[in-house]
Amino acid sequence: MTQPTPAGRAPGHRPPLPDPLHSALRLASAGVPVLPLRKGKVPFGNCPACAGSVCGDRPHMKAAGRCRCPQVCHGWAAATTDPDVITSTAWAPMWRIAAAVAYHPAGAGLTVVDLDDSQAVAWARATLPATRTVPTTRGEHWIYRGTMRSANSVRPGVDIKSAMAYARWLAPGTGAMTELPSAVRALLDKEETTPGRVVVSSPPERAAWDHTVATGCRHTERYVRSGLERGLAKVRARTESGAGSQAFGVAQFLGAQHAQCPGPCGLDAIAAEIVAAAVSVGVPEPYAQRAVANGLTAVLGRAA
Repeated sequence: MTQPTPAGRAPGHRPPLPDPLHSALRLASAGVPVLPLRKGKVPFGNCPACAGSVCGDRPHMKAAGRCRCPQVCHGWAAATTDPDVITSTAWAPMWRIAAAVAYHPAGAGLTVVDLDDSQAVAWARATLPATRTVPTTRGEHWIYRGTMRSANSVRPGVDIKSAMAYARWLAPGTGAMTELPSAVRALLDKEETTPGRVVVSSPPERAAWDHTVATGCRHTERYVRSGLERGLAKVRARTESGAGSQAFGVAQFLGAQHAQCPGPCGLDAIAAEIVAAAVSVGVPEPYAQRAVANGLTAVLGRAA
């Protein structure tokens, strides 16, 4: 499966479709599962019936469930090639305010190496085999044929988007698409191995989050602290592997809780606590800082 080059608009008497929806239908017709993104390049939130995963999540997610919700729920897992779903009345309100289109790379048999800055692009050009490339705001997407597990911050400025992830559709790209190389898979192997020193005896002291640094937060201190402590426990539990990715996920989840707050919410203090937890199980501090910053960026649009 190759990433399709969209065709031009077909003539007809119907008014033109909104650009994101038009692009989505062209991609879906080429076998690429798509979903709308809202402002901030993030998926639409779950509907009330699916909030908190009470619906069991979609059957094709990691934790297979019973959800058959017609809404654009569960992020990447909602991606589809079915034009009847894409143009359904349940999806129509999202397309009217959609800011962009995303696609599920693994669903199209692809892996996207997301290079977030010029240094990452320079590294890829010196290290990885050439393939189709798509310019992004700050770097490039390198697209390979083949699928693998997704991971963030596998090295500075580099994320891997394939299974259980979405990538933003930007353009068809240029260059011939090549097979997913072992060098990319090796990045994930490296990320999965937490250094052997399981616990750092004296992690650096950091100020704990409380409401004195979150005067614009709409949540109670108990609510934020309980969610933060659960997240920190998940990071500290990754003593063998994956603590960096877990820190990213915790930052992304906690950041989303504050997306509608007027602020300030003391997110810097929250980020510092997540970084400290990752460092305590052997993640190098620069790596942990990058992972946490990218997690917050994913939901809040803040620069990493």
